[in-house]
Amino acid sequence: MTLRDAGLRRAYVGLGANLGDAHAALAAACAALQALAQTSWVGCSGVYRSAPIDSSGPDYLNAVAAIDTRLEPLVLLDALLDIEARHGRERPYRNAPRTLDLDLLCIADLRLDEPRLTLPHPRGHLRAFVLLPLAELAPGLLWPGQGPVETLLAQVVDQPIERLDRGLVLPRNAARSG
Repeated sequence: MTLRDAGLRRAYVGLGANLGDAHAALAAACAALQALAQTSWVGCSGVYRSAPIDSSGPDYLNAVAAIDTRLEPLVLLDALLDIEARHGRERPYRNAPRTLDLDLLCIADLRLDEPRLTLPHPRGHLRAFVLLPLAELAPGLLWPGQGPVETLLAQVVDQPIERLDRGLVLPRNAARSG
């Protein structure tokens, strides 16, 4: 049975944090993603450190998670926003530092342009902190409308990013499908 046959679509979620205990926030976000209804946990990349873009503040810790979901895009977006809010996410101004930032990067090859959500993420293919963990998690992935993630990486080599040895400590049940 294929993912399409099961009504599941692979979604990639960018995770970031640069306030508080960022490692703990990313691990908690993975646990929250694993617990989503109509969703199965696939996995998470390693953790990367990158400088803020178009902002100030501490460096970010970033990762990308993969899930298989039956949730419609706007329902999934609302679930991500709820997870952020439960982790103290505030939006005092554009690109403000964050306790947790969850970006819906893409859902399969779906293209969507709505007031609340554009898929694929309109700037994801321009960000090393998205592309490098995504290439680690899903080698050979094609960014919808842009091409192979590995090819897109060549366009962001000037963006400083570092893979950390310390990965996320995920809850024991995060490895199971749900």
